[in-house]
Amino acid sequence: MLQTPGPTAELTLSTPALLFPAISLLLLAYTNRFMGLAALIRDLEPKYRSTRDADLRTQIENLRKRVLLIRNMQVAGVASLFFCVLCMLVLFAGSTLAGKVLFTASLLLMLLSLALSLRELQMSVGALHVQLQDLADRSEEQGD
Repeated sequence: MLQTPGPTAELTLSTPALLFPAISLLLLAYTNRFMGLAALIRDLEPKYRSTRDADLRTQIENLRKRVLLIRNMQVAGVASLFFCVLCMLVLFAGSTLAGKVLFTASLLLMLLSLALSLRELQMSVGALHVQLQDLADRSEEQGD
């Protein structure tokens, strides 16, 4: 008879270690997104100061919200990694119950990080859609 994993499933040191590559890659992707947004903000800021264009202001506000989301994504990802390492230390010390609690916290923080990432992605696509619509409207006005 096959047993299905459940609350009594064994948690070994290798289980939380499986999260390390995933968390590291996610943090790298989050940092890249942050750096891209920072460069965009630096480009838009002088344009806004010289023109006070309302559309630029809207874009800057969108970018501000996205930067905060990315910061929170990174915080949740780092906290996930922290709890993952702490879980491994506790398991190494022989406390399985505390290890399971810490690993669960690590997984929940990773879920939070991914949910925030999904929200930031939606905002990014929404901003691109607005910009593409603006290009289409300008193209129609010019008769292209």
